[in-house]
Amino acid sequence: MTNAERIAAFTAQPAVAVFGVSRSGKKFGNIACRELRAKGYRVYPIHPIATAIGSMRCYPKIADLPEHVDAALVVVPPVAALDVVRDIAAAGVRPVWLQQGADSPRVLELCRELQLEVVAGECILMYTQPTGIHRAHRWLHDVLHAASNA
Repeated sequence: MTNAERIAAFTAQPAVAVFGVSRSGKKFGNIACRELRAKGYRVYPIHPIATAIGSMRCYPKIADLPEHVDAALVVVPPVAALDVVRDIAAAGVRPVWLQQGADSPRVLELCRELQLEVVAGECILMYTQPTGIHRAHRWLHDVLHAASNA
């Protein structure tokens, strides 16, 4: 499966678990939750302690979600991503998006070992009906990618 196919498969999922929301509501995981919800996704924030952040109910583990999701967005540091990826795989979720900063060679190796379908090194907001700065980033990304393949 190509990276473009993994991106398309991930973004086609209607429900997404998001690891890496903060109680302050100001981290990228929180922004991603709000943006994805605004675009029609059913978003389930995973937080080990918080039961709610703003108007979003949080769940301590992916296994606690009210429905099975088929996509997980990871927005935590690589050292924490190792355990998160294990939990995702144990829940039977295969499409995983490692937001920039969540990946490392070890995390990517673990994803391969667990046979997960991984998107890494990309910003989720560039591929889910991008607006504003993410739309501009997507356009620039596509232009540079096309030029490098020419």
